[in-house]
Amino acid sequence: MSYYFSKILPRKKFEEAKELVTEELKKEGFGILTEIDVQATLKKKIDQDINRYTILGACNPHFAHQALLAEDKIGVFLPCNVLVKEQKDGQIEVVAVDPIASMTSVKNASLGALAEEVQEKLKTVIANLA
Repeated sequence: MSYYFSKILPRKKFEEAKELVTEELKKEGFGILTEIDVQATLKKKIDQDINRYTILGACNPHFAHQALLAEDKIGVFLPCNVLVKEQKDGQIEVVAVDPIASMTSVKNASLGALAEEVQEKLKTVIANLA
């Protein structure tokens, strides 16, 4: 089982792709709680260079609340991470976590249907990127 799904945006610039992802997430009820610039962090902390790589911590409050009610430690899997990354060839790839992959490690049947709903929303976000 794959733990993510992704899409290449061949005609987008990095910042444009981040804005588009944020807009599509908003349409599905997600907000961005965190934004981690991995490229800048690695440069600052260990003086290493990588292509642009940003982790967006996306959260749908409705689903997060349901998950917390079902499993009080589920926060270790929250928020849903979405990557915007520049590939070696300059193309931009958007990658979203598959919540079913992470939730299967939790032995709580009530999370299964919830993970499926979140998965569908994240798949819609990825599918709508153009």
